[in-house]
Amino acid sequence: MTTLGAFRAAGADAQYRYCIYGIRIVSDTPLSLPEYADGGLGHVECAMAPASAFAEAMQGAAFDSRSYSWYRYALLPDGATYVQWDTVGEFLVAADGRRITCRRAEQSSDESFQVYLLGQALSFALVKQGFEPLHATVIVVDDAAVAFLGHNALGKSSLAACFLEAGFRLLTDDLLILHESSNEVLAYPGPPRIKLFSRIAKRFLGHTVSGVPMNAGTDKLILSLAEHQRCAGPVTLKAIYSLAAPRDACRTPGASIERLSPREAFVELVKGTFNRRLVSPQRLARQFGLMTSVAARIGVKRLTYPRTIDCLQEVRALVLADLARDAHVVCPERMSEPVFNRG
Repeated sequence: MTTLGAFRAAGADAQYRYCIYGIRIVSDTPLSLPEYADGGLGHVECAMAPASAFAEAMQGAAFDSRSYSWYRYALLPDGATYVQWDTVGEFLVAADGRRITCRRAEQSSDESFQVYLLGQALSFALVKQGFEPLHATVIVVDDAAVAFLGHNALGKSSLAACFLEAGFRLLTDDLLILHESSNEVLAYPGPPRIKLFSRIAKRFLGHTVSGVPMNAGTDKLILSLAEHQRCAGPVTLKAIYSLAAPRDACRTPGASIERLSPREAFVELVKGTFNRRLVSPQRLARQFGLMTSVAARIGVKRLTYPRTIDCLQEVRALVLADLARDAHVVCPERMSEPVFNRG
């Protein structure tokens, strides 16, 4: 038996069980996650292994040309995927996506390691199992899920923090799994935390807020959320706002919301895919089907606004007014908030 195989066998009796994104997580080490709940859409096992096990598994592996010192990626001959973030850790995702073998770097905090395990690394497992994760942060308004769609650095979490300030709850930060049924599209909760730059955290979550750095090269913090700040169960998705890039906000004054046609919505959803490394005809066909269906069933709009911290409360008011106008969510107690220039 190989070194890695021995550790897989040893981890077969993992005792820690959780559920996030609608996925059952079984781990041989404790994670900062809600306890297991029924109704899982899939199953992933997580097991720790030493550096020697990874060195053995990676013998002869060719790294992707887009890999660099901070991030490395390789597809192994057996279909497994290897990913590593320097100063954080390394992960080996099985070909069927049902197991993630991992090792935390010595200089990494538990919080930082788990962010990459339960976000980036887990996304490989989800795609391999046939799920199509979106790059979105989701808040809950009157029991309805509202998603902010967009890649890194577009302000999804900052806008969500502004909603938290007003008493709304967070469903998931950065990674979103959807599940369609005959009469609704459900959005599933992620880990009970949010990632924010320190100045955003202090502005919207309190001057005494403290968190753990996401990694050694950023000011972004990992912040745990209290029970009243998060939603622990799946919620019906009612609206998606695709965040325009900051450069596009310079072309129009103030903020604006634009309803997208089904075709435009489809394009935005595809652009908002989480994990672009795994590409196959099967995945592309799955993406086409899911994104076409979601675009037809859920209102997708483009949200454009200046990326200044002082305007976020006004953007929040704009979104709430738009939701109420479309009869997605009725929140009369908050309609007194000012709505500013819609472009």
